[in-house]
Amino acid sequence: MIASLRGTVLSVGLTSAVIEAGGVGMSIQATPTTLSGLKVGEETLVHTEMVVREDSLTLFGFADTDERDSFRTLMSAKGVGAKLALAMLAVHTPNALRRAIASQDVAALTRVPGLGPKGAQRVILDVADKLGSVTGDDLGTVRTASETAGGAETMTAGGPEPHADVVAALVQLGWNEASARQAVTSVTADTVQADQEPDMAALLRASLRWLGGGHRG
Repeated sequence: MIASLRGTVLSVGLTSAVIEAGGVGMSIQATPTTLSGLKVGEETLVHTEMVVREDSLTLFGFADTDERDSFRTLMSAKGVGAKLALAMLAVHTPNALRRAIASQDVAALTRVPGLGPKGAQRVILDVADKLGSVTGDDLGTVRTASETAGGAETMTAGGPEPHADVVAALVQLGWNEASARQAVTSVTADTVQADQEPDMAALLRASLRWLGGGHRG
């Protein structure tokens, strides 16, 4: 098992990154929050979990051991695979998940794409107190980490158009395309009205907050 990875960041995308360690470029899947802390050309350390399936071998990276251990625990719930566990951590911090599960807050859990009321109840039953107690000062429910830099705009004279790559990242996390496009269109319009420079990572973060707040198509 690869428990951690230290090396130079070669590239950072909206859902993955490549880190070179010992001359080998290792691709990791990660949440937007974890990816926002990676800078191309800089050395980094990520904690990892290898998920092996019959037709795939995927390395998932996390900013800290709490997030990685939460990922492992979530996958122990019936019906929760790596994709859904990662989506849960893309929308909620580990502490927010602890609060939601402890208080049996089904509504908070169903903000995660692909997790309906029955699935949320199953997670609550299967995970229970396995995530541990709330730690630190994290009071947020929906992820609000800082954004990475870079990214090009896709604008027309008629107004902001959904960024295809951001929409694709949201779909990969589990939202349907209509909801993803609606979210990206909405937050892009907000940044334009605020005279801010639209940025792909920033738009993804804002779209996740928008969708996590219950705005779905």
